[in-house]
Amino acid sequence: MKKTIYLLLLMAAVLLTACHSSEQNYREAYEKAMERRQTGVGAEAYAKIEAERQRYTHVINGDSVRLVHVNANVAIDSTAIVKPYNVVVASFTQRINAKSYRERLQEECGLKDSYILYGGNDKQYYVVARGFDTSGDAAAMIRDIEQYLCIKILEPIPWILKKV
Repeated sequence: MKKTIYLLLLMAAVLLTACHSSEQNYREAYEKAMERRQTGVGAEAYAKIEAERQRYTHVINGDSVRLVHVNANVAIDSTAIVKPYNVVVASFTQRINAKSYRERLQEECGLKDSYILYGGNDKQYYVVARGFDTSGDAAAMIRDIEQYLCIKILEPIPWILKKV
């Protein structure tokens, strides 16, 4: 009887120590999660974003800006008048996130004419702070973006979406 109890206790101890992660494993996972949270993206994703950003850089009125031609349509506001040149300050894969950010632009920053476009190869919802008829006007807004926005810009750098 005593041997059986010892054997059961020994087996339970082995199983308990084998099934649980150690404190070190938890700490490593936590530190990795915090690192991702602070940087926002991994090194590989950041390199892709940076390469993409530099790929479409144009000089407009002396300013270097990213200008991308995208086939996009109005996603949420069917009454929005879409201009050919759009200053994008955020992009999302989920409609609800784009809508929430656009509402903040309208309510907190007073950008009542902001809207959301959907499309592109990556099927994103692009939050447009304001649309313009000329690329020069859009580039001027990007140059002075801090005057227009009172919330954090979610794109690494605001850019111009040329609607195709």
